[in-house]
Amino acid sequence: MISTLYEPFRHWSEKGSVYILSDMHFDDDDCKFMDPGWITPREQIDIINKTIMKNDTFVCLGDVGRPEYIKELKVRKKILLLGNHDRRGEYTDCFDEIYAGPLFIAEKILLSHEPVYGLSWCLNIHGHDHNNIEAYKDGCKHLNLAANVCDYTPVNLGKLIKDGILSDIDSIHRVTIDHAIDKKAKKMEKNPAPILSTTR
Repeated sequence: MISTLYEPFRHWSEKGSVYILSDMHFDDDDCKFMDPGWITPREQIDIINKTIMKNDTFVCLGDVGRPEYIKELKVRKKILLLGNHDRRGEYTDCFDEIYAGPLFIAEKILLSHEPVYGLSWCLNIHGHDHNNIEAYKDGCKHLNLAANVCDYTPVNLGKLIKDGILSDIDSIHRVTIDHAIDKKAKKMEKNPAPILSTTR
């Protein structure tokens, strides 16, 4: 069980691991334009099924492609965050849970299809960008899991956390407190307290 997950998402890890991947684009003709080395859906399914186990949860961060391939995944739960190429109705028979937008699954973890910027207090795990792996941008830490960027291999969320991916990210509470202290210090610099006379 990944205890750092918010309560509504802990069931994802109650019997196994949570694996995340994005942008498989199964049978999408445009894939070769994005990456000339794009592999076939069959090769992708084989990689995913060799990585995940039957008690695990598979989270797709969008741009699935043809839905019938999802049915071949040998996994307990399948979660989808809709991507810009996805329509909810196409995937209702393939996924256990479907979300329409970015999703905070823990205090410091934001899942999204497209990258989200400006949040220095979280890790944004996303896809969508097929050409770039961004560690930090605009103060936000990113992990790009578009299939072709991460060798078509789902990433184990629990292992990422155990390996310390969140260790250099301050919580929003710490950021808020530090901001308030800094603001007060600047105010004191502008308006120092008057010196009281001690003469009688």
